[in-house]
Amino acid sequence: MDKKTILENGLLEQYLLGELDVDQTTVLENLLATNDDLKAELEALEKDFERIGQENAIAPPTEVKANLMAYAKGDNAVITLKSQNKMKYLFGVAASIAGLLLLGSFWMYTQLNEVQQQLNTVEGSNEELNRTIEKLNNSLNTKETLFATLSHPDTEQYVLEGNALMPEGKMLSYVNHTTKSVVVNTERLPKLNNDEDYQMWADVEGEMINMGVISKSSQLMAMNYIDHAESLNITIEPSGGSEHPTVSRLVTNVYLK
Repeated sequence: MDKKTILENGLLEQYLLGELDVDQTTVLENLLATNDDLKAELEALEKDFERIGQENAIAPPTEVKANLMAYAKGDNAVITLKSQNKMKYLFGVAASIAGLLLLGSFWMYTQLNEVQQQLNTVEGSNEELNRTIEKLNNSLNTKETLFATLSHPDTEQYVLEGNALMPEGKMLSYVNHTTKSVVVNTERLPKLNNDEDYQMWADVEGEMINMGVISKSSQLMAMNYIDHAESLNITIEPSGGSEHPTVSRLVTNVYLK
């Protein structure tokens, strides 16, 4: 029995109403003695029960107060046995009604908690579903964009051969100046460790401009298109990329037409 089980199964409410058996009561009281959070939950629940009882309390007949005041003042008025029996009966009825109201309020409180938990579950499921749909839409849009670039008649293909630092490496790049898009196929790039990434740069009048970090998980991906690029260059950078290229780790490049 832990805090989550106790709260989800309404054991604190059953404890207050005396519905737990001896073993459950003993275990729960031991937990209450050592768990301040659980004790605070119980105290808050006791206050809720008390407030519910007070809000639904039924005032006794006015004659009861009059007789009690007369008796307290020492008047000759005497509460007859019949009146006492009537008072006991009325008090019993009032107590029964208050008890029924308390049990009814507790039942409603429990039902509301269950409904709220169900609503929270449904809301969580809807949020997860929306996130999944959004991911699928993004994935679909990305694939459509890649396919559109590859199939466009103005797309030009460039092969980036690896240099001495990466003799076995090769990368294909598809550039379309009409749609201003660049797609790369990284299948032939050697795998890097987790501390390094490939990064692509466009050379514009001698200035290297970042085109993006190449993903380790995608073989076909879109890169940033840079106007007036004279060449495409790939360097090995620390994980996450760099603001400026590490020229000493340039592994491949190609000049554009």
